[in-house]
Formats: sequence, structure tokens, C-alpha cells
Amino acid sequence: MTNSYSNDSYKVIVSLENKFMLNFIKVLVIFININQETVLNWFGIKDSLTTDNLNNSLEISSLKGLWQQIQDGLTLADIENILFFIVFLRFLILAIRYNLKTSFYITCIGIFAGYLWYRHLIDLIAMYRSMLIKLPYLHNLGIDAVQLQSASRQRVLNDLKLGENIHWYNPGQLIYYSFIKGIVSTDSKTGLKYYIDPISMFIANLKESERANILPIYYKVYNRIIPQVFEGVSKFWNQLSGIAAYAVITRIGKRYCPYLVRWHWTFLLIIGFIEQILIYFCYRISYFQLNVLIPQAESLAGSESQRLILQVNLLNGVLAFIICFHLGLILFGLFHAIWGQYFYFPFFVENTELHIGPRPKNSIYSGGNTTWQDEKEKNIERVFPKLWYGWFGRGTQNNWNLLYGFQNLIKNIIRKVYLRFYK
Repeated sequence: MTNSYSNDSYKVIVSLENKFMLNFIKVLVIFININQETVLNWFGIKDSLTTDNLNNSLEISSLKGLWQQIQDGLTLADIENILFFIVFLRFLILAIRYNLKTSFYITCIGIFAGYLWYRHLIDLIAMYRSMLIKLPYLHNLGIDAVQLQSASRQRVLNDLKLGENIHWYNPGQLIYYSFIKGIVSTDSKTGLKYYIDPISMFIANLKESERANILPIYYKVYNRIIPQVFEGVSKFWNQLSGIAAYAVITRIGKRYCPYLVRWHWTFLLIIGFIEQILIYFCYRISYFQLNVLIPQAESLAGSESQRLILQVNLLNGVLAFIICFHLGLILFGLFHAIWGQYFYFPFFVENTELHIGPRPKNSIYSGGNTTWQDEKEKNIERVFPKLWYGWFGRGTQNNWNLLYGFQNLIKNIIRKVYLRFYK
């Protein structure tokens, strides 16, 4: 009797706590003054007129700030502000719909999936940095990429030089620094460095005749072979670490890894093979411009020079189109991942789902809609592939299919030929 009473009391207390937290979130949202000024200030657009005629002044200053922000171009800080705003908004929506605990879990899953896309976006910006600087609207992205690369290189040099800021999750740097710090000693008087490892000490105690034959091999091993081996292993680890993390998390730990993360991570690995073609194609265009067309245009005069300059401008347009298209697709996937949603892209989605299987429908943590998977379950066969399944994979009507008109035209032609042939 006591146990049932305590269980009932516990359920009542938990119910009251859930209601309190839900109402607290609602009241918190009400207390936050979300207006035009709040949203624009979130994105870094400050107001300059707020005294006389507040509404008109705020509108004019906000429009000016927004226009100035657009003219300045896109930066990584702008993308991060938008992402943080989406995460915050989604957390509030899910907290009202479910509860704080469920909202936190779902939001964290979306953040992890979005982080994969964001890291990939930074890698692409770093690869395109020399070409982004030449593009007007993406100029600031190129500057951000150059600054990130220089800061990262300087940090690595400082870490290897001083041994600071080396953490346990960088095992290669940790082992290298420990090895160097352990075998290298510096004389405080002369400033000379010498090795104090067992092999070096053994060689130092040899006779002069024996040491003369061994020292060339010793210096070759320590000054050439060991650094080259470490550099090769580091490059190999940098290439392999992503695949190793993917295998451990999504394959070995499949039971504990949410489907949303596995889907987006596998999709990113698959599109990486096609992305290399676009990236190196852009490199070849840029190389052709800088080393062939521009030197020839500077050496010639008249119509020939104008023709070469026109070719340079046309290739700049091709570069701008490819880079904007590529980065636009990555941002498209990034925002879908942050929202915990899926999208359809022919060939790549099919190969992704061949690796990880269909989305589990009985879990609220598995993400949004996958209409193409629903069609496969219903054995819906199509003569022509459907290229668009709506925003967030919610599905579309037939009239929204990009090939719907073309399909009807082909079907009508086949029907007419069939009827004419069998008359």
C-alpha cells in the first residue's frame, strides 16, 4: 500500500514538474522581446537612429544596416549567427512540443549532424580560398579561410616548438612532443642541444674508431629517417582519421549513433568523390588564367590582348558559377541537418541508404521525412526518376515534379504511336 502510494505521488510530482517546465518555457518566450530590432541585432546589424520617430527611424536604419551587410558579402560569422539562431529557435519549438529533455536530445543530434557539414564547408572554403578572394560577394569568405589557415599553421608551429596546448585527443602531437622532449637536452651554458636517449648515450661511450663508422648512420637515422617517417605517418593519419572515426561511430557504434547522423555522414563521404572533380577543375582553370592567359595578355597589345582579357573574364564567370553552386549545395545540406531533416539528391541518396538502410519510423530521434523511402515501401514504380521531393523530404504533388510535363509529353507520344500501330 505504501509502495503504490509513493509511486502515485512520484508520478504526480513528475507530471507537475513537466507542466511547470513547459509553462516556464512559454513564459520565457513571452518575456523575450522578439521584434525587428532583436532579430537584426542578433545578426550583427546595429541601429543608428533610435530617438525621433522611433518606428520610422528603426526601419530606415535597419534597412541601411541590412543593405550594408549584403554589400559587405558573406562571412563565416554570418553563417554561424544564422546557425545559432536556428538551433535556439528549434530548441524552443521542440521544448514546447515535447519537453526540455527530449528537445535537448533532438537538438544535440541536429547540432552533431550540422557540425559535420560545417567542418566540410570550412574545408571547401580553405580549398577555394585563392579563388574566393577574386569573387566580390565571397571575398570575405576567402579572407576568413586565409586567416584560419595561417592561425592553424602558427598554432601547430607553436605547439611543436613550446609543447603547449597539446591535448589527449591529438595523440600524434602528444607522442612526438614527448619523444622530442625526452631525448633532447639543452646545455644551459653553451645552448647546444644533444640527445640523451639510451642509443645516443651508448654511442657516446664508444671508442673513437668504432664511433667514426657508426656516427654517419646514427645522424642519418635521427636527422632524416625519423622525421620523414613521422611526417609520413602524420599525413597518413590525417587522411585516415576521418574514415576511422566514421567506422567506429557509425559502424561499430551503430546501435548508439542516431540515424540522422549516420545518414548525413555517409552522404558527405559519398559526395566527396565527385567534389574532387569540381575542385581540381577549378584549380586548372585558375592555373590556366594566372600562368597562360594573363601573361600573354600583358605581352600583347590591341585586339589580341582584349580577346585574352575576355577569356579571363569568361573563366571568372565559370569559376563563380561552380563555386557558388558547390557551396550552395553544402549550405543546403547544412541547414537541413541543423533542422534534423533529410533531402533528396538522385544517385547519392540511393547509395547512402544502401549503406545504412531505411529510416526507423518508430523513433522521434530519427529526424524528419523521407518520402522516397515511403514510395519504395509501397512499391511505387516510376518510368522517369523524380528529382524533387519537396523541402525537408515532405513529398510533392505530381504538378511539382520537375519532369512532370516532359513525362506527360512522352507518355502521350507513346500512347499515340501504340494506338496507331495496333489499329
